[in-house]
Amino acid sequence: MSTPFDRIRRFLDDQQPPTPCLVVDVDTAADRYRALAAAFGPATRIQYAVKANPEPAVLRALRAEGASFDVASPAEIDLCLAAGARADTLSYGNTVKKPSAIAMAHAAGVREFACEATDDLENIARHAPGAEVSVRLLVDPPASVTPFGRKFGCAPDEAAALLVRAAELGLDPAGISFHVGSQQLDPAAWDGAIALAAKVATDAAARGARPRRLNVGGGLGVSYTDQAPPVTAYAAALRSALHAHFPGEAPALVLEPGRAVVAEAGLIRCEAVLVTRKSAMDPHRWVYLDIGRYNGLAETENEAIAYRFEPVGEHTPDDGPVIIAGPTCDGDDVLYQRTPYRLPLSLRSGDRLDILAAGAYTASYSSVAFNGIEPLRTYCISGGRLISAE
Repeated sequence: MSTPFDRIRRFLDDQQPPTPCLVVDVDTAADRYRALAAAFGPATRIQYAVKANPEPAVLRALRAEGASFDVASPAEIDLCLAAGARADTLSYGNTVKKPSAIAMAHAAGVREFACEATDDLENIARHAPGAEVSVRLLVDPPASVTPFGRKFGCAPDEAAALLVRAAELGLDPAGISFHVGSQQLDPAAWDGAIALAAKVATDAAARGARPRRLNVGGGLGVSYTDQAPPVTAYAAALRSALHAHFPGEAPALVLEPGRAVVAEAGLIRCEAVLVTRKSAMDPHRWVYLDIGRYNGLAETENEAIAYRFEPVGEHTPDDGPVIIAGPTCDGDDVLYQRTPYRLPLSLRSGDRLDILAAGAYTASYSSVAFNGIEPLRTYCISGGRLISAE
């Protein structure tokens, strides 16, 4: 049975584009969206997190599937509208935004905004009168692979007060939102956050503001070197938590996946620029790739995301331990020193490797020109054929 990676490899072997490059099979992204929609049911609104991979071909494919979109800037709004998305399917989920960005979004037709602070709420009231507002709640879930820490959200009492204040300002206090961290491998991680959100909803309702939606963010994991739970396990855990903590009428559920939609749709092909040892007695070979932390693999910081590497072509079965590094002259551009990786002993400079499940947070994190290296080149395919190149 053909896999998305097989289709991408056929394209790469046929076209032989220069490395490093990311190839995204948009049909797989659409399939992953459909799987999420089926698991969570028609009552759940699924808003694709554009930041994960903002390729126009990806956005067009998801728009055709009926997706909504979580946007974080005026530029992402423009991308979605250019891809044919309706403004009423866009939610401005970034709680850190300038008044000019709010005004631009409102003028474009965006009517839903997230906030977590009084100043931002007042800016929304001033520049997007009558808009729907979701207040972001600070939560303390089990550790995810890439946690958010305390950057986003506010305390429960502040969240309830903001919902009440939104109504006083003529805004619609439509919902509560939170995020349990990216690449969250524990489906039960949402339970405590949903319990906290239920208390906020009760408190706000007692003061005249009745949120009707609960945005549980993204964070659904995918399989890298570690196996992630199936999407159905996440859906079952979230349904159970909603029923437990909202015993009356549960709020409408909103989900904002990014990684779970596009990660497994992408593959990066790269080249080993140098394979060497620091000394004859060093058990590890150093493998320097033409891609590193600054041109596509930012999520290897702290070795958080452990990608799967597969050599291209024929190699001997014998392998050995390696340290994997990027191509720049920055000492931090070392991808994996603690995470154990083994690659064929026959690997030589000039050999190519594939990095699997690399469709999310790679090209969108790539720097403009650190060390003069261009951003990660991206190709989108459908039906095995090229439909766009960036």
